[in-house]
Amino acid sequence: MKRGQGPPLKPRALTTGSRLAIVAPASPAEAAKLAAGQRELGRIGFSCSPSPLHPEAYFADSLEERRKNFLRAMAAKEVTGLVGLRGGYGSNYLLDETLAKPLKRPKAIVGYSDLTSLQVFLWQHRRWITFYGPMVAAGFDAGAGSPHGYDEKSLLTAVRQTASGWALNLQGESLVSGEAQGRILGGCLTLLETSIGTDWELDTRGAILILEDRGMKPWQVDRALMHLKQAGKLQSVRAFVLGDFPECEAAVAGSPTVRQVCTRILGELHVPMVFGAPIGHTARPMLTLPLGITARLRAQGEGALEILEPAVVG
Repeated sequence: MKRGQGPPLKPRALTTGSRLAIVAPASPAEAAKLAAGQRELGRIGFSCSPSPLHPEAYFADSLEERRKNFLRAMAAKEVTGLVGLRGGYGSNYLLDETLAKPLKRPKAIVGYSDLTSLQVFLWQHRRWITFYGPMVAAGFDAGAGSPHGYDEKSLLTAVRQTASGWALNLQGESLVSGEAQGRILGGCLTLLETSIGTDWELDTRGAILILEDRGMKPWQVDRALMHLKQAGKLQSVRAFVLGDFPECEAAVAGSPTVRQVCTRILGELHVPMVFGAPIGHTARPMLTLPLGITARLRAQGEGALEILEPAVVG
């Protein structure tokens, strides 16, 4: 099978009592946030414990230990799923054939931000379904339904629903109206852009493409989108779901906003587009989206995403 081809592989559902491994492929987290996130995971029915970490600079641990931590969690029979500690930076260091070769059966992997690199890698190399959602110290720590927290219903539906699909209110704004069907792919804009030229470069053809980020000036979003466009990553996309891009205000009053940049660059593709969904980096309760699953975007009003198949198996 060629890389990036073949049927998607779905992980086992996470049920009450499922054991989760906390993995830290990127940066470390504050002890208080880790503890709060663990308590919240316990409240919703999961057991978990982190591996000991020895932070090095802006990494959670040495490269060797971060790789071992991930592969150990993937191999452990008692572990049903993996949840990221937090983002930051460093997941890209793990991504090579020595990581891919031992990976045979998928497990549910939940995370966002810097874990985009890992999620794209697993899709391109192994066709694994993963989940773009909260992490222990970046979502779970703030709690369900809270600012900078997460949406409990979308998370549990995504990782537990084995019988059928479901629908999500995207709570955004439809910039280009219409409907389109495709695979949900994407993630953090910066990480998608930096995958270009690697052997895990995301194949976006036929995708409902998720794009979100934080702390970028509108001109930086403009540059990243133009890079994706000029690299041929936008021409066959069927629809876009965009985040609300917090901390991305224009540097000068009256200059273009991120919303205007997206409208100008992506709008000319004339495909359905919803802006301002609480995905990834957001101050609102974060939605969880399954990556790799077939869905239908209805871009009217706040926008709705109809997930057409379960993301997990029993």
